[in-house]
Amino acid sequence: MGARDWRRGGDHYYWLTAYLASHDLQRRTSRAIAGSIFGLGVISVILSFGVLGPHSVGGRVAQIVVAACCVVMAWVWLRPKWPSRRVSQATAVVGTVCIAVSCVMVSSPVVGILGATAYAALGSLVALLHSMRLLAFIWAVGAGVIVYLAVQLAEDDVSVALATALLVVLVNGFAVFASRLVIRLIANDTIHGDLEPVTGLFTRDGFYEQVATLIGARSRNDDRRLVVVVVNLDNHALLADMHGAARAIRVRVAIARSLRETARRGAVIAHPSDSEFWVADLFTQADPHPLAERIRGGVAGAHTGVTASVGVVCTPLAPLAALPSHDVMEELLTVAQTAMFEARRAGGNQTRTAIDPALTVLEEPSSEPGWETG
Repeated sequence: MGARDWRRGGDHYYWLTAYLASHDLQRRTSRAIAGSIFGLGVISVILSFGVLGPHSVGGRVAQIVVAACCVVMAWVWLRPKWPSRRVSQATAVVGTVCIAVSCVMVSSPVVGILGATAYAALGSLVALLHSMRLLAFIWAVGAGVIVYLAVQLAEDDVSVALATALLVVLVNGFAVFASRLVIRLIANDTIHGDLEPVTGLFTRDGFYEQVATLIGARSRNDDRRLVVVVVNLDNHALLADMHGAARAIRVRVAIARSLRETARRGAVIAHPSDSEFWVADLFTQADPHPLAERIRGGVAGAHTGVTASVGVVCTPLAPLAALPSHDVMEELLTVAQTAMFEARRAGGNQTRTAIDPALTVLEEPSSEPGWETG
């Protein structure tokens, strides 16, 4: 996804979902969205029984239905599982209709027009997560509501009708502009930076830089071990051919989420290619096999239809501290990829580990690596 796609206003739901996950902000974001939706439902209930609310029984029933829809939508966003793109889009469409009904049903046109400011919150959410086409739908419905209510209000006072309508339009326009500006700045920083745009994980260069910092910040007396994991999806290409690129993207996002949940918080995780992921971390033990098995099991249990071949290399950290980090990573990745290919040749959905391999970057190579089957 390039800058041209952002100018066209393309849907970037999966990318931003991964970006929020990579910064541990998914849960906070979903709670904020759920709270806002629930709050709008509460406002609808309050208005339905007020003096300026709907006077007819049908109008009050409509407001209650709107409140019930808000409760359901809030529950969707409050669940532990982040909503899918289609669910999010459906929430935006239903929310657009609910706001329109609430604004039109109240007996006071002024209250109805001011209520249309709720489109600012909904429009901001869509501007952040979805395409300009969906935003255009929301604005079209909102414009219809504002015009309808402004015409009613103009019968009593034209200046008040124009002023309130303009105020709502300005609030909505600025909210969406601010949201698009934020997402554009994040996108430019990420696309040309160290994060891969689909999953929010590090790119190849970002991974090298982060691991270099991980190694360089240690001293020769550090007794921990550096573990590098290469995860290759066994049947990713076949899945993409059979089900399309969109399904393949969803799988990659799901695998990225699984790796974040499996690896420790301080681990460095990268997505250098469509079917491959890298993980680097520091261990105090010499056996990385449990980590490899957790990663393999996490991929298999992600319900994506793919499995993974996992290769792991584990080596003492202290001898690496004074060596060129790029050379160190090149060789460790080569060893881990060799282990991964061993797992693939054995049928896939397996792990292989190389403990204390002989590294050419070291002055005194250690013993030959021993392959362990998982």
